[in-house]
Amino acid sequence: MNFTESQAREEICRVGRSLFERGYVHATAGNISVRLDDGFLITPTDACLGFLDPARLAKLDLQGQQISGDKGSKTIALHRQIYAAACEHDTHTRCVIHTHSTHCVALSLHAHGPELLPAITPYFVMKVGHVPLVRYHRPGNTDAAQEVAALIRQYAARGTPIRAVMLPRLGPNVWHDTPGAAMATLEELEETARLMQLQASTPPLQASDLDDLRQTFGARW
Repeated sequence: MNFTESQAREEICRVGRSLFERGYVHATAGNISVRLDDGFLITPTDACLGFLDPARLAKLDLQGQQISGDKGSKTIALHRQIYAAACEHDTHTRCVIHTHSTHCVALSLHAHGPELLPAITPYFVMKVGHVPLVRYHRPGNTDAAQEVAALIRQYAARGTPIRAVMLPRLGPNVWHDTPGAAMATLEELEETARLMQLQASTPPLQASDLDDLRQTFGARW
């Protein structure tokens, strides 16, 4: 789906407000960007997602240089790498959302495997898919962007394209065709992380169950 710039500005603010009001983000944590034909929109640095002004969102050109608005979030480097890698398989990828969602972050404090979550619910498999864990990097470290891009390409190469990665101790990054779709992916991811904490001994779905989801719904697993 192609947005006009005006529509994209309004949608970023709508999604930001919804995430804030429901506790998916707090204080000035998190950021949202949208890829336009002529550049990017991203939430300003240290902005509260619950109180965004469409006119003050940062606009950057295709090289990531700021054109207008308040100073853009430093995570634009990571978002640009996500767009570049994800669009090689999902050409309609238009939005990236990063939050510090409580249950995802809590789960990452104890995660030891290559991924944040096993396949414990069908909707997690269908709507989110694999969520690889990135090595810990301080906020804004450009090495994280390179690692995330490499993971996106690795999973796509093996036939299981991803829509999310987890930054340990920080939070998830999710991406999709629209801000609304990206928000729905984030919601499913955070809810699955909450379920995993409530029932930590839950066994994953069996291989036959996963194959059924792939055959019936085209799940990326």
